[in-house]
Amino acid sequence: MNDVAVGPLDLAARVDDALAVQALAFGLSDEEIAVRRHIVLRHLGCTGARALGATAPDGRLLGFVYGMPNDRAHWWSTVVEPYLRSAALDHWLDDSFTITELHVHPAHQHRGIGRALITRITDETGEPRSILSAIDTESPARHLYRSLGYQDLARRVLFPSAPTPYAVMGAPLPLRRR
Repeated sequence: MNDVAVGPLDLAARVDDALAVQALAFGLSDEEIAVRRHIVLRHLGCTGARALGATAPDGRLLGFVYGMPNDRAHWWSTVVEPYLRSAALDHWLDDSFTITELHVHPAHQHRGIGRALITRITDETGEPRSILSAIDTESPARHLYRSLGYQDLARRVLFPSAPTPYAVMGAPLPLRRR
């Protein structure tokens, strides 16, 4: 991580670089990338949306994170709200910073880049907590989130068109450090 710089990212200008990282990390098809490109650009118009990137000395984007203060009117919130409400946890949708995407190039994972991205973006927010969704499997991503203080708020959350269930996770801010 010593040669990687984490800082503000003009995600609109580097959306294709970011989606190339996401495609490798998440196994996306060209069709899925095209859909996500539209979504990312739409999200960037939301109040409070911010992005950080992790770049190599040569300027290559090795990872990125972006998010925004949660809004119950946004699509993601409308999908997860019934799951959270059934567990009496829907208050997590208020006063929360949502981590919309966090991805690190597979060749650069397990080096602290994801941890640096998510802790920095949440440190810079004014909300008292953070929420996110992750594929509901025991993965390195879920392990990272748990190590930072995120806990499962809802599991087996089904998003339209997603083939696998997700978990919604939440953590008080600031995130836990090692």
